[in-house]
Amino acid sequence: MKAGHIENGMGSQLDGPLEGRVKRHNESRLSFAPLNLGRHLAWGGYAALLLLAPLVFAKGGALTLLSQMGTVMIFGLSYNMLLGQGGMLSFGHAVYSGLGAFFAIHAMNAAAASGGVWSGLPVSLVPLVGGVAGMGFGVVFGYVTTRKAGTTFAMITLGLVELVFASSLMFPGFFGGEGGVTTNRVMGAAPFGITFGPQIQVYYLIAAWLFVCTVAMYAFTHTPLGRLINAVRDNPERVEFIGYDTRWVRYLTLILSAFFAGVSGGLAAINFEIVSAENVSALRSGSVLLFTFIGGIGFFFGPLLGAVVGVLFAVLLSDFTPAWQLYLGLFFVLLVRYAPAGLASLLMQLLRLALHGKLGRVGPSLGMMGLAVLPGLLGLIGAVEMLYHLTLDSADGSVKRLFGLNADTATALPWCVAGAMVLLGVLAWRRCQPSFQSAWQTANAEIALKTGSAGR
Repeated sequence: MKAGHIENGMGSQLDGPLEGRVKRHNESRLSFAPLNLGRHLAWGGYAALLLLAPLVFAKGGALTLLSQMGTVMIFGLSYNMLLGQGGMLSFGHAVYSGLGAFFAIHAMNAAAASGGVWSGLPVSLVPLVGGVAGMGFGVVFGYVTTRKAGTTFAMITLGLVELVFASSLMFPGFFGGEGGVTTNRVMGAAPFGITFGPQIQVYYLIAAWLFVCTVAMYAFTHTPLGRLINAVRDNPERVEFIGYDTRWVRYLTLILSAFFAGVSGGLAAINFEIVSAENVSALRSGSVLLFTFIGGIGFFFGPLLGAVVGVLFAVLLSDFTPAWQLYLGLFFVLLVRYAPAGLASLLMQLLRLALHGKLGRVGPSLGMMGLAVLPGLLGLIGAVEMLYHLTLDSADGSVKRLFGLNADTATALPWCVAGAMVLLGVLAWRRCQPSFQSAWQTANAEIALKTGSAGR
C-alpha cells in the first residue's frame, strides 16, 4: 500500500490534495491507495448519524426539531459557499431559499388540484422545484449583485432582501399577504405506503436530501470552480492576472449556492406546510449568517454545527425563556472573542490534542475553567430571568421560579445573590485562566516540536 493524499474527510475546506508529500503526514491520515479509508469512515458515520438520530431522539417534538435542523443545515452549507469559500458576505441569502419555498408550496397546491402541469408531482421532488426556482432567481439577481465585491456586494444584497420582502406584502396573490401560503403535504399517490403525513417520514425525506446536498456541495469544493472561488477570495488580482474573470466565478458560485438554498426552502415548505413573508426577510438572512459564523466558516462542516446550535437556541430554548435572543447574542459575542474561527475550530483543536496524546495535559485545567465559570453563568441567568420577569411579567406577581427555588424579584436578596455569583465566577475564571493558557500553549508547542522533528 502506498500513501495516497492527505484527506480530512469533512474537515477544513481550505485543505486540498497534496500528492506525493513527505511521510511525516502519514500519522494524521487514514488514506491508502486505492481505498480512501478516512473519507469512507467520515461519510459513513455521517449517513449513520442521519439514519439513527430519530431512533435516539424520538419523544415529543424531537422529530420536528431534527427536521428543522436538517433544512437549516442545507441553508447554512449553501450560504457558506458564498462566505466561507468565496469571501462574499451576503445579507440577502434568504431571498433564494424563501422564493424557492414559495414556488415549491405553489407547486404542491397545483399538484393537489386536478390536472395542470404539476399534476402527479411527487412530494419527494418538491425540493427540486424550490432548487430550480432559487437557481433562476440566482441567475437574475446574481447578475446584478456580483458585479461588485466586498462591502458593496454586501450592501446590494441587503437592499435586495428588503426589496423582495416589501414585494411580498405588495403582491398578496402570490405571497399570500401577512398570512402566507398554506398547503397539505399529504397529496397524490402513496408509493410503498409513504404519505409524508407522519413526521418521521418527513424527517427521512429531509435527511436524504441533506445527505445528497452535502455530498454535492463538498464535491464542489474539489472542482476547478470551487478552487477558483477560493483563489478569488484570497487573491482576486492574481486570478485576474492568470486570465480568469473573477466576476463570473462569483456569479456561477452564487447561482449554485442559490440552488441549494432553494432546496432548503422547498424542504421547509414541506415540513411546516406554510410559507410567509418572514421566509424572505432580512431576519432570516441574518440568522443564517449568525449560525454559519457560530459553526465556523473556515470548515466545511462548520455550518452543520452552527445549524444545530442555532435551532436549539431559536426553537428549544425559546420554549423556556423569552430571553433566548439575549443568550444567543451573548454566546455569539463570547465565541467571537475567544474562538473567532467557530465551534469547528475548537473541535478540531481538541481532536488534534487527543491524537497527539496531549488532551490529558489540558483536560484538568479546562475542567477547572468550566467549574469556575459555572457560578457566574448561573448568576447571570438568574439576573436576566428576574429582570425579564420584572419588566414583562410583573402582572403575574413578583415571584419567579428559578432553579427550583422561588425568588421574589421585588426584594434585594435575590439580586444580591445573583450579583455575588457573577462576581465569584469572574474572580474564579481570572484565577484559573493563566494555568489553562499555560497548559494549552505548552501542549501545542510540544506538538509543533514533535511534528517539526518528524519532518526533519
